[in-house]
This record gives sequence, C-alpha cells and structure tokens, in this order.
Amino acid sequence: MRLPRTTPQISSKTVSLSAYKYFACLRRSKNFKNRPWKRSSFLAFSAFALIASTSEARAEMVTQQIGAGNPTAGKEKSDSMRCQECHGADGNSNDERIPNHAGQYAGYLIKQLHDFQSGERKHETMAIMAEDLNEADISDIAAYFASQKVMHGEGRNDNPVAKKLFINGDPSRGIPACISCHAGNGKGKYADNIVYPVIGGQRRVYLRSQLVNWQIGERANSPDGVMNKIGKLLSDDEIDALANYISDL
Repeated sequence: MRLPRTTPQISSKTVSLSAYKYFACLRRSKNFKNRPWKRSSFLAFSAFALIASTSEARAEMVTQQIGAGNPTAGKEKSDSMRCQECHGADGNSNDERIPNHAGQYAGYLIKQLHDFQSGERKHETMAIMAEDLNEADISDIAAYFASQKVMHGEGRNDNPVAKKLFINGDPSRGIPACISCHAGNGKGKYADNIVYPVIGGQRRVYLRSQLVNWQIGERANSPDGVMNKIGKLLSDDEIDALANYISDL
C-alpha cells in the first residue's frame, strides 16, 4: 500500500525574503520603467516567488511523513532489482544519459519512484522497474543510494553565461536563480527534501535531457510545474551551458 498523498494547504502570505530581494533587483534593472512589459515580467516573477515559497513549505511538511529507510537492506534490494546495471554499483552511473543516484536526497528518490509508479513521470523502463516495489523497498533503496558519495560529472563550470544564470538568474526575463532552490553547490538546501534534488555533479547529458524535457513538457512532475515554466524561458544554448556548468559543481 502506498503512502497517502495529501497536499497541505499553504497560505498565500508565505513569501520568502529572497523574493523581495529579487523584486528589488528587477526594479533596479536598466530602463525598467521604460519597458512596456515591466508589469507582466513583475507579475510573472511574483508567481515564481509564490511557487517557490509554497513548495518549500510543502516540502517541509510532507517529508515529516516519510520514515528513514535501511541502507543495508536497500543495497541488497537494489542488487536483486539490478539497479546497479544502469546506475552503478555505488549509485554513480557509467553512462552520461543515466543519472547518478549517489548522494541524492532519499525523499526525492522516493517521490520519483512513486511518480514512475503512478505515471506522473514518464519512463517506460523505470515504470516497469518500480511497478512491484512496496513502500519498504522504495524507502530502503532510496536510503542506500542517498548514503553513497556522488562523483562529479564531466562538464566544465567556467561558462560565464551559465554561471550568471545559476547564481543570479535573469530578472529581465523572469528567470529565478538556480541557487534559490539548489544552493550554490547544487546540493540543495533542505535535509531529505522531496522537491529540490541534488543536481551538482550530475551527469551532463542527463541534465541536458531533463532540462529539454521540462522545456517541451515531456516531463511535468515538478511542484506546480515550476520547472516547465523555467525551461520554456531558456534557450537551447543556455540549456547546454547550464548542463555543462552544473555537472562540474
């Protein structure tokens, strides 16, 4: 039996301080007052800020419902499920197209396995692999991979365009900074959260494929569709640059 999926009601007044700082940055941008789209841009980011703040509160509440798995049992189960054939014996994959699970938040891995089971996240192979897992299996396997050390991907983080987007976002286009949710090292800010994954050191090709999937709507299981909204604002070149940058964090 799966855990009940209840969504706590979050007050619309829950807005983070970082949102106000971002508004101030946006208003100080050059020629802001002369731009005809200033109102729509401001409202667009207001929506992003509210999504981020409500997602954070939701993450803190939902993760209280997830018990800690057993990493030792998880290793045995992942062996029998042959997870390592794709994701590596220690959770670091040997294929740039396949994600590392090592060092990933257990809560995030649990959510993704639930989403593969329900069809909320589409992937034919993973849907089959997750189909017969019970809650103990999912928690234990997630705990095992979460306990492993992630290795760096093979990208380079010296791209100034990617660095600017990652650290500052682009206020003129309503793009929030990646560090707002994923932290400066790409490892996230919230212990055992289900919303904001570890992305620093992730496989470059995998990162690119997921950003493209968010962009085109192939993947749509982020809270309130926030990653789809961000993906649609990024150019293909920016996606390439970000994937390269993040994989080397």
